[in-house]
Amino acid sequence: MSAVAPLASPVSPASPALACHVHKFGGSSLADAAHIDRLAALVPADARLRPVVVSAMAGTTNALVALGDAAAAGEDWKPGWDALRQRHLETADAFEPEAGGPLHVALEAEFAALARDLRDHASGVDPHAHDARLARIHGCGEQLSSRLVQAALGPDWRRLDAREVLVVHAAEMGAVVDWDASRARLASWRLAHGARDVVITGFVARDADGHDTTLGRNGSDYSAAIFAQLFDADALTIWTDVDGVLSADPRLVPDAVCLASMSYAEACELAYFGADVLHPQTLAPVQARGTPVRIRNSRNPAAPGTLIAMDTAPAASPVKGLSLVRDVAVLELVGNGLVGVPGMAERMFAALHGAGVSVTMISQGSSEHSICCVVRAGQATRGHDAITAAFADAIAEGQAQGVAVTRDLCVLAAVGDGMVGTQGVAARLLDGLAQARVNIRAIAQGASERNISVAIAQEDATRALRAAHAAFWLSPQTVSVGVIGPGNVGRALLTQLAEVIPALRARAGVDLRLRAVASSRRMHLSDAALDPEAAGALLDDEADACDLDAFAAHVRADHLPHAMIVDCSASDAVAARYADWLAAGIHVVTPNKHAGSGDWQRYARIAEARASGHSRFLYEATVGAGLPVIVTLRNLLDTGDTLHAIDGMLSGTLAWLFNSFDGSRPFSELVREARALGYTEPDPRDDLSGLDVARKLVILAREAGRPLSLADVDVESLVPEALREVPLDVFLARLSELDAPMQARLDAARADGCGLRHIARLGAGSDASVGVRALPADHACMHTRLTDNLVQFTTARYAENPLVVQGPGAGPQVTAAGVFGDVLAIAHALGARTGWRHA
Repeated sequence: MSAVAPLASPVSPASPALACHVHKFGGSSLADAAHIDRLAALVPADARLRPVVVSAMAGTTNALVALGDAAAAGEDWKPGWDALRQRHLETADAFEPEAGGPLHVALEAEFAALARDLRDHASGVDPHAHDARLARIHGCGEQLSSRLVQAALGPDWRRLDAREVLVVHAAEMGAVVDWDASRARLASWRLAHGARDVVITGFVARDADGHDTTLGRNGSDYSAAIFAQLFDADALTIWTDVDGVLSADPRLVPDAVCLASMSYAEACELAYFGADVLHPQTLAPVQARGTPVRIRNSRNPAAPGTLIAMDTAPAASPVKGLSLVRDVAVLELVGNGLVGVPGMAERMFAALHGAGVSVTMISQGSSEHSICCVVRAGQATRGHDAITAAFADAIAEGQAQGVAVTRDLCVLAAVGDGMVGTQGVAARLLDGLAQARVNIRAIAQGASERNISVAIAQEDATRALRAAHAAFWLSPQTVSVGVIGPGNVGRALLTQLAEVIPALRARAGVDLRLRAVASSRRMHLSDAALDPEAAGALLDDEADACDLDAFAAHVRADHLPHAMIVDCSASDAVAARYADWLAAGIHVVTPNKHAGSGDWQRYARIAEARASGHSRFLYEATVGAGLPVIVTLRNLLDTGDTLHAIDGMLSGTLAWLFNSFDGSRPFSELVREARALGYTEPDPRDDLSGLDVARKLVILAREAGRPLSLADVDVESLVPEALREVPLDVFLARLSELDAPMQARLDAARADGCGLRHIARLGAGSDASVGVRALPADHACMHTRLTDNLVQFTTARYAENPLVVQGPGAGPQVTAAGVFGDVLAIAHALGARTGWRHA
């Protein structure tokens, strides 16, 4: 590495002409010799001062803590010490091949000192020096890594043991720097060494009495910020193993995005609430001076990282990031005697302070009937006892009901400067959590509006985090999807999903993740997203037996915010599960008519489950396949119109038969052709019975608020009674028995100037019928073609000229499209990006 000559003469550290860029490297950037060797390229020669602050090599501090614990417990610490020594000496070989060189000698001296401290720690020598000795043990990693980094950077680099300079004292909120003493010591050190390039140990310091101490876990970040202040730095770069500050923990939210910039205030909020990139105290020294901080990835130096500064550019979302604090509990003091009494909150928090309990979050209703606070789970019992003691007199006199403890909670915090003055932020967060079935136990928002924190059940943590992340457009809305019934419609739907999912995710912010597929006999469950086009092939004989309970539990994954089951079967047994699925927060989409037209009590339970939860039940494809029949009826009624009648052609199969039946060919021949074309069910009697049309009419009647059942519909079957129970092959052989009666009806209709169509009609009250009707030539149903469905709504607004919905009403593709439309409607309702449907 080319070296830059040291300064010709010492320069005052406060000189404004002296540019300085501090770099800090975390343990992951110092994982091995290869990583350390790359540091020189990451510290550009663009500043006259280039202090480099280092952590211990990855895993070293944990190993040292374990060694200290082993020594204190009287256990054999030598094997761990040997392994740590061997690792560092092998790393040193890359920079100093000769074993007797100065680097190896220095490392051996450090390990000899560590061994002495461990022996003294084990024997309890000088118990008054216990804390300082333990600090030396825990801080030994930075002493070791700083020597390795100095050797890697080159001979012009000096090494500064921070304990020679940094003076701190312990306080309730952590280590506090004695700035005057530290500045004076740094000035003396620089006068003595005259170096512009220096490697500094992070994490370690000394108190005013000269005793060794540390800045706490992850304190090397704090060290870097302190030295940035002491050196009057123009910039601080913290090198780590991620591309910057992410909008959420990527282990929980794979779609977390790297933030281009954030303010000091935003970063402090996220750091306090558990963001791993920053130490909570890191920003205080640089914020005081206005020094910008950039978080960068030493393993991906091409990434620009995240800039933390006083002011940042506005973001598209009011929330910059979300974080979780796990393992907390809520302490709640409740009592009628608390209302209006001054000093109750002060008394409660004084008790917690006296017990050494840290409060993470506070919430109190305006009624003053209760005060609750969130504390670390490990401190909950101590906090409960302290508050109970402080209010013992009030509890004894019945003015307070006592202290309740709720455990197994976590705190979810949404942070962003853009929240300030922006309406609807809290509503969006709460709605996103509600859609994901997450109950909120407590909520707090400061007057700064920069942070909204909610206490939720720990088991809901991941789902809540992902739901909130998606609610603020920081990631796609993820919907766990299960498809039942990979028949004609199901296969068509899976093909459509395969074609649309990538674009839907990119343009619309909706991630439909197929995770389960099932037939009547088999099912396949997957933690990873399935390829929709290949999913049907997974239901072979080696697949698991179908278990609808296990299927639903898998789809309703705790770590995903939303769940949906698409039932493309015609199974009454599957429809019987809808109410339970909806009550569990699973959205249901289906073309299956059994739920909407079956048992009235079951239908009522489905409606109740849908109304009581945050799940939706959509079934547009049950009537008219892909035609907007149900939504049209719903819109008419919701806008105050009054329904008088519904009539039309609700079967694509029967529409094709009667559009084709002109007397030139026997009716039976048309039935056989329709079966060959796939228009009919395998048994044409399923279509000719009129029962399927009757189910559709019942669905429309119930949508209109009429408690109609199949038994209430007058259904004409086109199958002679003698052929209704015979085997299929017998029925097909005797199909010609339909011809004469049907020809006679056609002739009679034509004699009156009419034609025949299969019509469903819903009149006033419970007037409902299905059957063949003779219609005049000017009737709308006489002008359909092929498999067209036609539904005619006669209402108060559309009395003289009924509203007509017409189009293809049969076929796997159009039915699947209707199902897919409902799927997308739910995804949109879950909070997809505004305007995505127009993308």
